[in-house]
Amino acid sequence: MFSPVFRITPAIATALMAIEADRQVIMELPITVELLAGLRYSAQLAATHYSTQIEGNRLTQAQVEHVLAGAHFPGRERDEAEVRNYYKALEYVETIAAEDGPISEDTVRRIHSLVMTGKPASEPYRQGQNVIRDGASGAIVYLPPEAPDVPALMTELFAWISEQIDKRELPGPIVAGLAHYQYATIHPYFDGNGRTARLLATLVLHRAGYGLKGIYSLDQHYAQDLASYYKALAVGPSHNYYLGRAEADITGFVGSFCQSMADALGAVRSRATEAATASSTADDSAVLRRLDPRRRLLLELFHRTPTATTAQMAAHLGLSPRTVGSLVPRWTEEGFLELADASRRSRSYRLTPPYDRLARRS
Repeated sequence: MFSPVFRITPAIATALMAIEADRQVIMELPITVELLAGLRYSAQLAATHYSTQIEGNRLTQAQVEHVLAGAHFPGRERDEAEVRNYYKALEYVETIAAEDGPISEDTVRRIHSLVMTGKPASEPYRQGQNVIRDGASGAIVYLPPEAPDVPALMTELFAWISEQIDKRELPGPIVAGLAHYQYATIHPYFDGNGRTARLLATLVLHRAGYGLKGIYSLDQHYAQDLASYYKALAVGPSHNYYLGRAEADITGFVGSFCQSMADALGAVRSRATEAATASSTADDSAVLRRLDPRRRLLLELFHRTPTATTAQMAAHLGLSPRTVGSLVPRWTEEGFLELADASRRSRSYRLTPPYDRLARRS
């Protein structure tokens, strides 16, 4: 079983207290559909830009936004694909965030596949050794565990994550940070490990009650001090996994992760508080909390259009039409949707009046 070595230092304790204080304030803020959609999109945009930038993507944040809207930049096709794929993976994470049950290896394999190909396949782990070298000098920075050891290490990691989320003995941010560290340390694929590790941490935070509707991103804080981020990951007496890296004290990384999260929540608390104070609209937070993430996402779709087909809802949610088709009857029965057009060729739905008012409110 994965048994991380770390200490909760005074600095980590302070960061955890700041995280909890900001979390409580954000949860109690009056949040409207429009405010939620704006904060969430800003966070998604920042996460997509900075997480891909860490891996060498050359697009600016403005260009990332244009790419996600359908624009193309000649000569940057690879960068564009990375951005689109990461955004799909992030939307997938937020869609499954509220599901019950443990976070499985297969789920994270799908996340990795979305990062690399834009398709949610379940790809096998690497079959050979991966060597991480310094881009300038060519020196070995890290030698991960050998390929035959990867499956067992991954099984241990996900058993540990499930146990921690179930028992809640450790604070959620620490569990997320440790999951991030160990995934990156195992380095189960030849490429895409860093992006997937950061998405895994995001998913763990959601499952542990720190998702906050997806309105904040840690990636910007990693990218703004990339040297410290890499230094925190590179611990132990050797670059070789088998020569001390596996048993290293990772207090430094846990502290860096918690401080980044405290900074991120502090920043989003300020923005959300300012926006909520400036808004003269009604408080929708109580109603929104009763909706699962998929239906909250659909409020954003119906904010833009009065009716939508199953295919349109599926595209917005990043799910298959078949999956959404199985959900629509339940949403209709529970009074969330109602039939707008019964035509077989263009059957469409609209929100019921209470939720329609919520979606239209600005």
